[in-house]
Amino acid sequence: MLYFRMQKINIKLKKLGKRKIKTFEVSLTKEVHTLSDLITQMVQNEVEKFNDKRDNPQIISFLSKQTINTKAQEGKVNFGDISNPQKAIESEAIENALLAFTDGLFVVFIDDEEIKELKQNIKIDASSEVVFMRLTFLTGTYW
Repeated sequence: MLYFRMQKINIKLKKLGKRKIKTFEVSLTKEVHTLSDLITQMVQNEVEKFNDKRDNPQIISFLSKQTINTKAQEGKVNFGDISNPQKAIESEAIENALLAFTDGLFVVFIDDEEIKELKQNIKIDASSEVVFMRLTFLTGTYW
């Protein structure tokens, strides 16, 4: 029997037309064979963080000078207060993320190769470059 060893990968989030790229590390808790598997694990990680913030709110929040500078570079300085205490429902979040990919709201690149299908086989290791790029749609009066 083969055992899966938890793997950490770096994820890059980018918005089309913007220069800023957000990079963070994610721990994969299960083997990833398809894009659908990767998106599912990404959503599960984010839902867990989101719900944890609702379960364990900061009682007293303050901002250091360094925190203010970091948040200013990110584009928003706030105390991190939570105005909506409602938790995310994991199954709905996964369904929404998979639908968003299918609808073309974002694309995924792994080592500079676009992954076009949810069931497409993928190979990821610690050195892989994984990029989620959110697409921006133009608005106009032609509709």
